Amino acid sequence: MILSILLSLILIVLGMIHLNWVIGGKFGYVESLPTKENGERVLNPKKIDSAIIGIGLIAFGIFYMIESGLIEYSLPEWIIKYRGWIIPIIFLLRAVGEFKYVGFFKSVRKTDFGKLDTKLFSPLCLIIGILGIIIQLIK
Repeated sequence: MILSILLSLILIVLGMIHLNWVIGGKFGYVESLPTKENGERVLNPKKIDSAIIGIGLIAFGIFYMIESGLIEYSLPEWIIKYRGWIIPIIFLLRAVGEFKYVGFFKSVRKTDFGKLDTKLFSPLCLIIGILGIIIQLIK
């Protein structure tokens, strides 16, 4: 239960940060976008992109609140079974990355994003993935 609540809080906070960007917030926005060595952004997300990610992260957080028992809601069994594995896999894949700009195995490491990704973003994704797997295994 404690792991589900912790994971839920992490995901909801991350979702709120993304939704903050939708309404014009700047906290962490520039730092969260991968860049080439010359400073050119690799991604230029639109507000709708941030909204979709934010809503998805909050939905993942709510799922773990339901898992913890803090929220009483009956989800179909197939959602509980598969989403419980899909969420951690998404975050583990993000931690591994795409081998150039994102993840533990990226080749572009010396940019501001690359440094933050190594120290914060990829480890956080790894932790989220591991917590999600632990929650699935102890159910």
